[in-house]
Amino acid sequence: MAHFPATPSFSGTLRPSRIECDILDLEVEGDVPKQLDGTFHRVHPDPQFAPKYEDDQFFNGDGMVSLFRFRGGKVDFRQRYARTDKWKLERAAGHALFGAYRNPLTDDDSVKGQIRGTANTNVMVHAGKLYAMKEDSPCLLMDPLTLETEGYTDFGGKLKSQTFCAHPKIDPVTGNLCAFAYGTKGLMTKDMAYIEIGLDGALVREIAFENPYYCMMHDFGVTGDYAVFTVMPQISNWERLEKRLPFFGFDTSLPCYMGVLRRDGDASDLRWFKTDNCFVGHVMNAFNDGTRVHIDLPISANNSFPFFPDVDGKPFDPVASRGYLTRWTVDMSSNSDAFTSIERLCESPDEFPRIDERYATQAYRHGWMLILDPDRPYEGPGGAFYALTNTLGHIDLATRRETRWWAGPQCAIQEPCFIPRGPDAPEGDGYVIALVDNHVTNYSDLAVFDAQRVDEGPISRIRLPMRMRQGLHGNWANAARLAA
Repeated sequence: MAHFPATPSFSGTLRPSRIECDILDLEVEGDVPKQLDGTFHRVHPDPQFAPKYEDDQFFNGDGMVSLFRFRGGKVDFRQRYARTDKWKLERAAGHALFGAYRNPLTDDDSVKGQIRGTANTNVMVHAGKLYAMKEDSPCLLMDPLTLETEGYTDFGGKLKSQTFCAHPKIDPVTGNLCAFAYGTKGLMTKDMAYIEIGLDGALVREIAFENPYYCMMHDFGVTGDYAVFTVMPQISNWERLEKRLPFFGFDTSLPCYMGVLRRDGDASDLRWFKTDNCFVGHVMNAFNDGTRVHIDLPISANNSFPFFPDVDGKPFDPVASRGYLTRWTVDMSSNSDAFTSIERLCESPDEFPRIDERYATQAYRHGWMLILDPDRPYEGPGGAFYALTNTLGHIDLATRRETRWWAGPQCAIQEPCFIPRGPDAPEGDGYVIALVDNHVTNYSDLAVFDAQRVDEGPISRIRLPMRMRQGLHGNWANAARLAA
């Protein structure tokens, strides 16, 4: 009999949902713009079975993929598990076989050596497939409309890396999907690779290199000429796994790096620039003007992840954990490994930054993010992620004007996503969608905002008859990309 523990990862706001369903013509408050024709895919961790260890991480849940299909002012909904190798083995057994988060030493003997991936971090349509991704395992392919799982891919046997990132970027100029991998030759190895997948789904290039140390490499930036890697000391090692400590721990004694690699090179010109210890968040965008390379992302003075605590046992500092959108700039023509500049762009603590993806890799003006406003009241249950992401924000980087919308005392907001008003609309002209979870009524709405007027609140709310579990990432695909 299933029994989920009353621990922060499985109770309160993170109670497992485990719902696979189809709902046609979702109830809508207001009007969904009729020109929206495409899909919004997103994914959340949702354990199929109770965990082997009660103190397991929220991030260890099986990937549950959600599909919102927009067409003619109506929205249909479909939700399915990503049927990974792990999911299928455990489904056949009827209970959990794989152990603690990213710790193969804790697995049942019957599954030793099997791929442990959960495909629970990000989903993106490319080359006619839905890529379901988690950074410790290969890329899983699914059908973008039926959500049927095809299985893991090594891109026709050509990709050497054992893993694939959860944050690829699509270059709007070439159409290539730009990705990376770490631990490419095995767990705890410093081996990495930069990867590009063409419009036809075939491997274009794989450039191997080494990281300064093994650590969480969650996100990265891509410019017209370069791939940009931000390295922070959220580290791991076999000793941590043998002691069954949390997989990652933050080491304040180590520096941070920014690695810059030519996309058309061979890693011989890879440069590592160095800065003081800090915590790096998700990337909003990156671009270069000549040899000057810029990457924009939230930067915190200290660790932002209390569930991956300090390696020396220092207590978590909630104030130092707040990240602020910051621009790191380096110059590839410099003989120094020092940063050219570090500039804060936003005065609100923020995370989950997004852009108009048509301007990925390029200089850009508009960005959206979730703002963590600790001064707002909260009336819901406690637990991890309870309502820290309570506000949606927009920043105009040309004027530095910030606008915001607070979801209310019962609600939290999941990662936003921008949709252009049309294929030729100016940058930032369109809509932002985001799930708004009410932790008291236990319902979720997919809210639609005018992208540059988020402070005016949703123009429509697409109602779900349930509350979605806290998700991680998702993306929009228009009808043209689906048809490809």
